[in-house]
Formats: sequence, C-alpha cells, structure tokens
Amino acid sequence: MITVPELLAPVDPEAPLLVVATREEAEHLAVDVPVLLTGIGRINATAALSETLARGPSPTTVLNVGTAGALHDGPSSGLHGVHRISRVVLHDFSHSAVRRLAGADAYPPIALDVPADEAGEGPSSSTAETGKVLATGDLFVEDSATRARLAATADLVDMEGYAIAWVARRYGVPVELIKLVSDPADESAGTLWVDGIAECSRVLGEHLEARLGG
Repeated sequence: MITVPELLAPVDPEAPLLVVATREEAEHLAVDVPVLLTGIGRINATAALSETLARGPSPTTVLNVGTAGALHDGPSSGLHGVHRISRVVLHDFSHSAVRRLAGADAYPPIALDVPADEAGEGPSSSTAETGKVLATGDLFVEDSATRARLAATADLVDMEGYAIAWVARRYGVPVELIKLVSDPADESAGTLWVDGIAECSRVLGEHLEARLGG
C-alpha cells in the first residue's frame, strides 16, 4: 500500500524527529519520539519534511531511518546491518551538464557529521557502522547494470536520504541518516524487500530502542 505523508505526533523541540519513508518500515519502531511518514521518493520526502519544519517547532535532530540496497558484495564489503551515513549523493541528476551550463552543481554531495568514536557491527547493535556513502534517486534499483554503475561512487542506495538531508540543512536542523541493508539492489531486490521488510523494521526498532530508549 502507498504510504500517505503523515506526522504521527507533534514535533517536540526537545526530541529528535524520526523520518521514515513507508509505514512498513515504521511498523516496529517502538520509540517515544515523533514520527513523520513521508511516502516514497524525493518529492514526497521534500514536501513532507519541508511542511513539517516550516510549521515548527524545530526538533533537536532530523533522524532518517530506513532500508537501503547494498551496492557491493561479499563479507569484506561490510555491507550488512545498520549504517550511519557519512556522505550522501544524488545519483539521478545531470551534475556535469548543470555545472557546464550554470557554473556550479545544483545538488552537490552532502557530508554528514559522524562522531569518530561511533562504530559497531551487526544488525542489533546499539550503534551503527559508519563511513558509508549513500546514493539517492527516484529509482528502485533492481538490476545489476545500474547497481554496478552506482557502485563506482557509493556503497548503498535509497530513494529519500539526499532529499531529507538537503531539507534539514536548509532549515538549519542537524540531520542523521541511519540505513539498514535490506537487499543487494539487483534483480532480487523487490522480492527480498517485500519479504523482509517486517524483520528490517524490527531490527531498526532494536537499534533505535538501544540508542533512544523505548
């Protein structure tokens, strides 16, 4: 079912705002902080978060939590479990063409602050593995050719992260992106996401409970 943008509780100026794309991802996030469901994709995410922050008050942090596809294979890639993103890029935009025409990139990469001592392993860790690059685009990646192209510059792929980081920065609110690997962004991605989304939500819920408290 398509998720309709909805703020599930009023923004608390003394708490984070949890931003989640789909109701399925949010189902098991049993934490006592406000949750904003944006719906799928950059347009929904931009509109929902912009409207929420414009109304005020501002939260302490915008905390985007959700699933992402892995762009690299094998245990050595480290692409399993929960990740706190250190850099997010927009992959479906004509960056080079716009630079030639306008003299600058309209949507450059966004670097996110990650504490040096925040690191962990495994999907139920109270902390998240760090240092990963997330590519965002209005495309559910489920083919090996696109996956290989994106793997040249990123580790993970999603459909909302860049937009959420961009909006939060425009409103001067600190932002974090927390992503759980749900699939390998290849031909199996759609089936694996649907079959595994309930468990992904539970894992993300465990991570948030350990970090924020239930």
